[in-house]
Amino acid sequence: MFNLHRVFSSTSSLCRQLSGSLLANGSSWPQSALQRTLCSGVVRLQEVATSTTESKTISNKFSHTPPLPGEDSPLRWGGKKFEELPIVHIKATYNNTHIQLTDSAGASLVRTSCGTEGFKNIKKSTPVAAQTAAISAAAKATAKGVAHVRVVVNGIGPGRQSAIKGLTMGGLEVVSITDNTPVPHNGCRPRKARRT
Repeated sequence: MFNLHRVFSSTSSLCRQLSGSLLANGSSWPQSALQRTLCSGVVRLQEVATSTTESKTISNKFSHTPPLPGEDSPLRWGGKKFEELPIVHIKATYNNTHIQLTDSAGASLVRTSCGTEGFKNIKKSTPVAAQTAAISAAAKATAKGVAHVRVVVNGIGPGRQSAIKGLTMGGLEVVSITDNTPVPHNGCRPRKARRT
């Protein structure tokens, strides 16, 4: 590219020459006002150029998206890297919602479901039950010192969204949400249609 310092120094000298030639021709402006007007524009351009170069170096380091697996990142959540954060596994079935918190290695820390929270029969499959179970799991997790988690959702039950909402209501900060629902690529033949 080109050297910005050389361009700005030549521009400032050009401003001084221009103000000197206008004053020699008998301009009605005072000398200090004209020189201040011309040179303040150059100073402003220099400040903008230095701030943009500083912001480019900062923006190269910062990213709003979580890093890819195996990719190093300066982002930290509670002093931990993205790969070291605990994982909340949410399994949302049509009849129940299971929530399990594991550490980054996969060892279970907290486990709960709608059934263990006292909901029976058809009430286990409601969003309210999933939210209650998630709040309970979050309370147990914060008691063990967990503050930031990753969430992995599995299944298409009615408790998907409300379980994530319950985790945040319980005091956990959700860093990322991943959908791990298995999708068949026309695999097994489905059951025959039910006759009623």
